[in-house]
Amino acid sequence: MPPRLLKNPAVLYLHGFNSSPQSQKLVELGGLLPELNPDVELVTPLLGFDPKQAYRRACEAYEAVSGRCAGVVGSSLGGYYATALSQRFGLKAVLINPAVYPYELLRSHLGPQHNPYTGERYVLTERHMADLRALDPGPLKHPKQLLLLLQSGDETLDFRQAIRRYPDSPAWIQPGGDHRFQRFDRVVPAMLEFLGVSCHTRTIG
Repeated sequence: MPPRLLKNPAVLYLHGFNSSPQSQKLVELGGLLPELNPDVELVTPLLGFDPKQAYRRACEAYEAVSGRCAGVVGSSLGGYYATALSQRFGLKAVLINPAVYPYELLRSHLGPQHNPYTGERYVLTERHMADLRALDPGPLKHPKQLLLLLQSGDETLDFRQAIRRYPDSPAWIQPGGDHRFQRFDRVVPAMLEFLGVSCHTRTIG
């Protein structure tokens, strides 16, 4: 059977560590959607730094649009939350340079932190690492529901970790690039197609 087409579909986007809905990729995606499909609602909750709070906010944002949610997109730490959400609710998810084991990665950032987007200052602690670990969904039930978008030049995360974590998931691996994901605009149509969202043909230079 062909996939069910949603009327006024919603796409949930989860930002990364020390980021916000004003991040560059999100601003870029928000600018592209009116051209590709003006009916799509981009849902962008401010997650905050606390893992329990971030996951709760992500779940609440999903539940508010659950009847028409095409799927979730997560970047970096947001990719980790998106994986957890996908496994809990059976959602399709697109993971952009995802943090695979953030409870290990972020140990080097323990202590005072500053979010340059929101101005928030806080202290990252071992308790936050434990809370992150508790969100790990373990073995993936539906790996084909997850699409990896990776760039090998990511200076923050080793892209090979994601390949090992998601061996049975479709992946788009680009050489070079960086953690921000250079030329993000090129992959947006394929990202929407994976989520089952129709979009107008767009020629990208």
